Amino acid sequence: MKPPQKRRVSLARVKLQSNTVFRMNILFFTIFLLFSVLILRLGFLQIVKGEDYARAIARTEEVPVNTSVPRGRIFDSEGRIQVDNTPVNAITYTAMQTTKREEMLTVAKELATLIEKDDDKVTLRDKQDFYIQLNTESASEKVTDEEKAAIAAEDITEPEKQRKLDALVREKITDEELASISAEELEVLAIYREMTSGYALAPQMIKNEDVTDEEFARVSERLTDPNLKGVNTVTDWKRVKSSDLTILGSTTTPETGIPANKLDYYLARDYSRNDRVGTSFLEQQYEEVLQGQKSVVKNVTDGKGSVIETVPVDEGQAGKDLVLSIDSELQSELEKIVEDKLIQLKAGPSSKLVKDAYLVMMDPQTGEVLSMVGKRLGEDEDGKQVINDYAFGSFTASHEMGSTVKGATLLTGYSEGAVELDEVQIDEPLKFAGTAQKNSIFNTQLFNRIPMSDVMAIERSSNVYMFKIAMEIAGAEYQYNRGLYVAPESFDVMRNSFAQFGLGVKTGIDLPNEATGYLGGTSPGAKLLDLAIGQFDTYTPLQLAQYISTIANDGYRMEPHVVKEIRAASRDGESLGPIETIVEPKILNRINNTQEEIDQVQTGMRNVYIGSSGSARAQFSDAPYTAAGKTGTAEVYFYEKDHEMNGQYAINIAHVGYAPYDNPEIAYAVVIPYVTTDPENVPRANNEIARAAADKYFELKNKEADSASNLIKEPYSDSIVVEGE
Repeated sequence: MKPPQKRRVSLARVKLQSNTVFRMNILFFTIFLLFSVLILRLGFLQIVKGEDYARAIARTEEVPVNTSVPRGRIFDSEGRIQVDNTPVNAITYTAMQTTKREEMLTVAKELATLIEKDDDKVTLRDKQDFYIQLNTESASEKVTDEEKAAIAAEDITEPEKQRKLDALVREKITDEELASISAEELEVLAIYREMTSGYALAPQMIKNEDVTDEEFARVSERLTDPNLKGVNTVTDWKRVKSSDLTILGSTTTPETGIPANKLDYYLARDYSRNDRVGTSFLEQQYEEVLQGQKSVVKNVTDGKGSVIETVPVDEGQAGKDLVLSIDSELQSELEKIVEDKLIQLKAGPSSKLVKDAYLVMMDPQTGEVLSMVGKRLGEDEDGKQVINDYAFGSFTASHEMGSTVKGATLLTGYSEGAVELDEVQIDEPLKFAGTAQKNSIFNTQLFNRIPMSDVMAIERSSNVYMFKIAMEIAGAEYQYNRGLYVAPESFDVMRNSFAQFGLGVKTGIDLPNEATGYLGGTSPGAKLLDLAIGQFDTYTPLQLAQYISTIANDGYRMEPHVVKEIRAASRDGESLGPIETIVEPKILNRINNTQEEIDQVQTGMRNVYIGSSGSARAQFSDAPYTAAGKTGTAEVYFYEKDHEMNGQYAINIAHVGYAPYDNPEIAYAVVIPYVTTDPENVPRANNEIARAAADKYFELKNKEADSASNLIKEPYSDSIVVEGE
């Protein structure tokens, strides 16, 4: 019997209610689990990861911005300013991360009404892009649908397609259309291009040259104007040299910024694209010292990328100062000596090739370079003769130095057992098969025999004595009119020995791009004899100065340097800052000779100045101080492509010396390449410059010393060389 209908409905309801309760329990339990997971996750994020996310937020909202500090200054050995920073008014622009090009253009238009900006740096590409921005629709219509379709069909990336399309638009802009850009619009463009040249939140220099007080004031008054958002007025610096001495180096300007070939190098070291960097010589060599530590501020931005607060983080430090070993007064006086002699030589006969002259003076005991003079004759735009500074040529240009190297040859002979102390050789003209006669200048008659000691060989500058040393080193025996075979290893023996003096190798000076000179090879054999008298390999004037310094201080080769101190920036602007680094004397090596052998060469060099046959007796015999040295003459050929006198025979002259003889304070080298094309009338300008330079050193040394030596002094010279000019 079936249950009544009401009972069946009641059972169904009970069953449904039971299922509903079960499902609701499952739902509530699931919700409970989800909330539990959510609470656990929030707790994990808040407690475990909270600090990490806070730092991440800080990184995205607080953006570091580096601002420049004054570059370190350069002083001479007496505290005279050589390179300084001059403050100038400047106007900058800083774009936000969300700043659009249209907004920047609006600011540029407004700024153009307040300042004057030259458009000489505006390029054709700048004009084309500016025209497109001003005439977007009409410029785009210049490219046909067919041309657009052809580019779209190419198998290249989308960015490459866009670049090709943009290039096609630029090509179709006519000269007439570009000429329609008004002078006022060009000024806006000149400002706009500076604004767009850098990164967001990195200040860009809009104008820092010839900013008038009126321009500075007008912009300063309107810094809160929304139409000048991002514009600021600041104090910038210009690099000013009080000397045209080229080894001081040069820097880029904010307009030129970091050189393209070193962009990655400097950007990796937190430089900005428009930072000044050293590009040559001391400014380049000591870039990390001079640059200083930038001040750092953080621009706190809101969610839209707008700066809401600027927070100082690090005040930064001005660049450190360099104190040179060069006395600018001595440098200036020696430059006058070289300039006057160079002009005098150029006015003389057979002097068409002479254009350079060098004088390097250093302390042989410490390696400090006291003066580095290089002068080159040239012409200005009107064809008038001018003299340019060419001091860097003293370590980048090399020449045959003639008999000045004979001290190294004799000492090599001693160390290699090719000659003994006081050994006498016969000076006689030598004749080898296939070559011209080789002889000393004072003995040209074949079969004329003159006994010659080692000391006399230096005094009289005997070529033959040096030839015989070279042949003994090579194990070669002289026979009249026979060939001369020399093993290539003999050249290595000579050159390795010369390198102990600094000849043919880098001196180690603290300046970039030093040359080593030219090695002439290992054949034919007779060239070994030329090497022995300085007429084969080439050396720089600085190498010559290091060589004579090595002999002067009893065989120790010192590393030359032009910076003697690194100091912190001045605290009061009146006295030099505290010393941070003193450049200590550095011995590179000692030559492989006994003291007796070095004394023998020193005696020979002393006789060059005072001996009856000394080649510099006329200039030095009456000197009020004791000195020693060696003169040099080299027969050379002038080579310069497309020059009318290419291949012309000429004469180089050189001179090395030191004083005082017993306790040397200075060593000096003089070099004048291609001084004449007449070998019968060789001027003695090398000796005259050497004597005048030594006289000037001792004259200035005897002046009363300045008791306030730590005070910053005015430049000795009136010359002014401004950055970028």
